[in-house]
Amino acid sequence: MPIDSSITMNSDMDASDDVSSPSPRFFDRYASSSDDDSQPSYPSLHSTNRRLDYMIQFLDRNLLPQHNSRSNVFLREFVAKGGGQGIFALPDRRALHPNRPPHLEVRPHPLRETQFGRFLKTIAGTERHLWAGSESGAVRVWEFKDLYEEGEEEAAAPFRESSPLSSNGSGNAAVMCMVGDEGNGVVWSGHKDGRIRGWKMDCEIGGFKEGWCWQAHRGPVLSIVFSCYGDLWSGSEGGNIRIWPWEAIDNALSLTIGERHMASLLMEKSFVDLRSQAAVNGFSSILNSDIKGLLSDNIRAKVWSSGYLSFALWDARTRELLKVFNIDGQVENRADLSLVPDFSMEDEIKMKIYNSSKKEKAQSPFGFFQQSRNAIMGAADAVRRVAAKGGFIDDSRRIEALTITIDGMIWVGCANGLLIQWDGNGNRVQDFQHHSSAVLCLCSFGSRIWAGYASGIVHVLDLEGNMVGGWVAHSSPVLKMAIGAGYIYTLAKHGGIHGWNITSPGTLDNILLAELTAKGFLYTRIENITILTGTWNVGQGRASKGSLESWLLSAVQDVGIIVIGLQEVEMGAGFLAMSAVRETVGRDGSAVGQWWLDMIDETLRDMMGKNLHEWRPFERVGSRQLAGMLIAVWVKDNLKPHVGDVDAAAVPCGFGRAIGNKGAVGLRLRVYDRIFCFVNCHFAAHLDAVSRRNADFDHVYRTMTFTRPTNLFNAGAVGASAAVPMLRGANAMGAHYLEGMPELSEADMVIFLGDFNYRLDGVSHDEARDFISQRSFDWLRERDQLRAEMEAGNVFQGMREAVITFAPTYKFDKHVAGLSGYDSGEKKRIPAWCDRILYRDSQRTLGSECSLDCPVVSSVSKYESCMDVTDSDHKPVVCIFSVEIACIDESVRRQEFGDIMRSNEEVRCRLEELWKIPETIVSTNNIILQNQDTSILRITNKCTESNALFEIVCQGESRIKDDGQASDHHPRGSFGFPHWLQVTPAAGIIEPDHVAEVSVHVEAFHTQEEFVDGFPHNWWCEDDRDKEAILVVKVHGSNTMETRNHRIRVRHCCSGNMKKIDTKASNSPQIQGNLLHRADYQRLSVSSDMVDHLRNLHSP
Repeated sequence: MPIDSSITMNSDMDASDDVSSPSPRFFDRYASSSDDDSQPSYPSLHSTNRRLDYMIQFLDRNLLPQHNSRSNVFLREFVAKGGGQGIFALPDRRALHPNRPPHLEVRPHPLRETQFGRFLKTIAGTERHLWAGSESGAVRVWEFKDLYEEGEEEAAAPFRESSPLSSNGSGNAAVMCMVGDEGNGVVWSGHKDGRIRGWKMDCEIGGFKEGWCWQAHRGPVLSIVFSCYGDLWSGSEGGNIRIWPWEAIDNALSLTIGERHMASLLMEKSFVDLRSQAAVNGFSSILNSDIKGLLSDNIRAKVWSSGYLSFALWDARTRELLKVFNIDGQVENRADLSLVPDFSMEDEIKMKIYNSSKKEKAQSPFGFFQQSRNAIMGAADAVRRVAAKGGFIDDSRRIEALTITIDGMIWVGCANGLLIQWDGNGNRVQDFQHHSSAVLCLCSFGSRIWAGYASGIVHVLDLEGNMVGGWVAHSSPVLKMAIGAGYIYTLAKHGGIHGWNITSPGTLDNILLAELTAKGFLYTRIENITILTGTWNVGQGRASKGSLESWLLSAVQDVGIIVIGLQEVEMGAGFLAMSAVRETVGRDGSAVGQWWLDMIDETLRDMMGKNLHEWRPFERVGSRQLAGMLIAVWVKDNLKPHVGDVDAAAVPCGFGRAIGNKGAVGLRLRVYDRIFCFVNCHFAAHLDAVSRRNADFDHVYRTMTFTRPTNLFNAGAVGASAAVPMLRGANAMGAHYLEGMPELSEADMVIFLGDFNYRLDGVSHDEARDFISQRSFDWLRERDQLRAEMEAGNVFQGMREAVITFAPTYKFDKHVAGLSGYDSGEKKRIPAWCDRILYRDSQRTLGSECSLDCPVVSSVSKYESCMDVTDSDHKPVVCIFSVEIACIDESVRRQEFGDIMRSNEEVRCRLEELWKIPETIVSTNNIILQNQDTSILRITNKCTESNALFEIVCQGESRIKDDGQASDHHPRGSFGFPHWLQVTPAAGIIEPDHVAEVSVHVEAFHTQEEFVDGFPHNWWCEDDRDKEAILVVKVHGSNTMETRNHRIRVRHCCSGNMKKIDTKASNSPQIQGNLLHRADYQRLSVSSDMVDHLRNLHSP
C-alpha cells in the first residue's frame, strides 16, 4: 500500500483536516480487513506431497546403485565426431541460466492445441491485479497477493476468468487492448467487434461479468488510453479516434445495475469524434492509417496517436490537433493535409446526418469538375489506405510500440528493431539498434525502459538508451508488457506470462538464482517415455496390413509415441512437378500418402485392441509430406495431455534444391515442455555420391524451418497454429540466443530417420552376401560409408547410432523372403545399410544423468530390421528409445520462489535497501486561485544520494458551497485532472538535493460541451461555482513501486471571493472544506537558493 503522509504536512494546513475528514484516503477503496500480508502462506497438502515425491525420486536416483547400470540394459552406440560446437552445439537448457534473471512463472507456456479460440492477446496491470484479455472476449484476473500460490488450472497462479463473449453477429469479440481506471475501480477493454467493455476491479470470488458495454466503433478497437484529464480515448481503423469525456463515463457509472442498458445508449451517443473537428488549427484531416497506438503524455497534457509510419500529437485538454509527422520526424504541412479527403465509411455517414439540414446549392460546371476531382482523390485515398495497412509500405520501419519515460521522453519501437527517442514536442532525438528483431512492446518504470522483441528477447535500457541487460524471456514473441507489485510482466504469443523483478538485472538476481538452484530437487520430477521410430522406403508400393503389423509389433508394448517415416510413397516426373506446385501454394499431401496414414491408423487400432485388456489407442497428432517423403507421429491417449505445439517442415534437396525427390520432412513437438524434432530424410543415391549425401544433410540441418502443418489431428489445433507461428532463425526454443542458429540445433532431442543411401565401399556384391550369410557384420561395418563419414566428422556431427546387428536392408527383390532375396537382377546392387535411425539428446558426455541441466537423456533398447516384410526393395527398420525427461513443476517452483522472496533474510535486507523512498517536502499544501492564476508548487528532494521520482494525480474534485464547505466529492476517472486545472510537469525526476518546480494553473472552462454522435451541443452551459481538486504528489525511488504521498488542495474561486472561510466540523458525510489562503501565483524562476530554506521546513 502507498505510504500516506498527508497527516504530517506543513503547519499551515489544519491538523484536523485529514484526521477527522471522512473523505476517502488515496487508494483506500481497496483496503480490506482480510488483506493481511503479514499472514504466512502455507503450501497445500497436494503440493507438499508432490515435494516429498520429488525428493524421494531425487534420493533414489542418486543413492541407489541400479541407476548406474543403464549401460548393461541398453545397446552400445557409435558417436559421430564434430558435435558440441558451432551449429551442432547443444542448447543450454539450464533452468536457471546465469545470464537470465530468475522469473515468476505466472502462467506457464500452455500447449497450443489447448488454446484454440482462447489465446491471450493483451495484459494490463492495476494496483492490485494483473488483467489479461483473450481472443474469446473473456478476461482473466490475477490478484498480486496470490501470485506465489498454487492454482488449479494450467499450473498457473490462481486466477478468475469471465465467460467467453458473443459478438452479436458483428465479428468475433477478441480483446484487442486494455487500460486500468484506478479512479473508478474499473478496467476497460477494447474488442475486435468494436465494443468497449468495463470490468469491476473488486470482482467477487467465483467469476465475474462485464459491467458496462457499448458500441464504440464499427471496426475493431485497436488502442485505448486515458488522458491526464480522465477522458477515455480509443482508436480504430482508418484513423478514427473517439473520446469519451470523463463526465460521460461518470454519468454511466452512476447508473444502477438495472439501468445499465441506459448507460450503453448514453455512451454510444456521448463521444467526441476527432475526425469531425474539421480545420482544427488549420488541419482538415488526421492520420488515415489504423490507430495502432495511443499514448498519454501526462507530463505535458498531450496524447500521441500512431499509425503505421506516422504520428499525430494532440492537446489532451482542448483535443486540438497540434502536429502530424512521420517516422523520420518530417512534419506534414497543412497544405498537404488539406488535400487529403476523408472517405471513412463510419464518419461519412455521420457527416451526412450532420449536414442534412443544409440545402444543396444548384450544381454548376465548376461543381461537376469538383465532383470529378473528388472521385479521383477518393480513389487515390483508397489506395493510400490500403498502402497504410501494409500493402505497399516498408514493413521494416512500421511503428509497433510506444512508451513514455519519467523524464518526459517518448520511445518508439519499430519492426526492424530500431528504437527511436523523441522529445515531448514530436522532435526526433536519436536512434538505437540493439537487436534486429521487431520491437513489439515497450514499457518503462523508474529510470529503465523495457523492450520486448519478436524473437522472445527482452532488453532493459537506461534513460540514455544504453543496454543494461538482455535475455530470452520466452520461446515466442513478447506481445505485451504490464507493471505491478514490483514486477514487469511479459505476455508471450504462446500465452505464457512471466514476471521479472523491476530491479533486474541486479544483485538480487544472484541471490534468487543461488536459492532456487539449491531447492531444485523440490520441484523437479523425471518422466519416462518410450518412443518407437520406424523408417521404410516403400518403393512406390502399398503394404499389406500383415506387413505393417509385423513391422510395428513393438507398439503393443509400453510405447508412448510412434514416429513413422516413409520414402518413395509416390514418384514419377509428373507427380514431382505437381508436388512442387502444391508446395508453392502451401499445400502438401497426396491421395497415396493419405492411404498410408489411414492404413497405419487402422493397423494401430487393430493391434491395440487385440493385445491390451485396457484399450489405450494412439492418435495421430501431425504429419507432413513432400513429394514421396512422408512423416507422421502418433501419441498414446494417456500421454496426449503432455504433447502438443506440433509444427512441420520440409526441405527439398532435388534439382536446384527445389524438387522433392530428395530432401527431408520433419515434425517438431513439445513433450513435457521439452522440444523433440523428428526428421525423415531421403538423400542422393549411388555409390560414389558420398559428398552429395553429406551436402544434403548439411542443407537440411541448416535450413529446416518449422511452421504450422496443414493436416493436424483436429481443426482446433490448425487454427491455433496459425495464430502462433514459430520463430525462424532466432533460436526460438532456446534459453540463450545466437542469431542464425538452425532451429534443429535448439531441440532437446533430434531423431533422424530415413533412406540416407550410404553404401558399402570396397566390397563386391558376392563378398557382401557371403559375409551377410555368415553374419559377419563387424567386417561390413568397417566399410560402411556413413560410419566412416561420421568418424571423420563430415556428417551427422555429434549424433549417435546404436551398433548395427541386423543385415543390410537394401537391395532386395520384391516378394522374396529371407537373405536370398538380395538383388538378383542385372545390376546386382551391393547390399548396404541405407535405412538408418540416428539421434542426439541433451547429453554432453555419455552416461550423464537426467537433470534440469541435461533434461533429455535417451538410450536405445532395440534397433533392428524386419526381414520378413517383402513389399519393397528395402526392409523396414525400427528403433525404440527409452527417454528420461526432467520436468519442472511450475506450481511448486512458484511457491518456492515466493518463500524465498518473503522469508529469506538476505533477500529482505536487499529489498529494504532498494525500496527506500527519498525524503521529500512540498512548499505548500493549500493553493487557492482565480481564473488565469498560476502558482508554483516546489518539491524538494532532501536525499543526498538518490533521485526522487514524482507523479502528480488528482484524487478527486468537490464543489464548494456558499459556506465554504466542500461537498459532492467525485473521484476522477483514472485520477485525471479537471479541465479547469493545468499541472505542468505532472511527473519528473528530482536529483539529490534539488528542487522541482510545478506550475499549477487555472484556466476557466465554463463551456461544458455535451457531445451527441460526435458533434458538440449546448455550448453555453455556464458553471461558475467554486471548485476544489485534491492533488496527490506520489514520490518513489527508482527501484520501488511503493510511494510516499503528499496531498495538495487546490481551490478555484470563480466568484472572486477570496476572504478567509470559517469552517466548522460537521457530522454530515460530506467532505469538509479546509482553511485556504490565496496562493502566491506569480511565476518564479528555479533557484538553488530555495533549497536551504525549504530544507528547514517540516516535511509533510
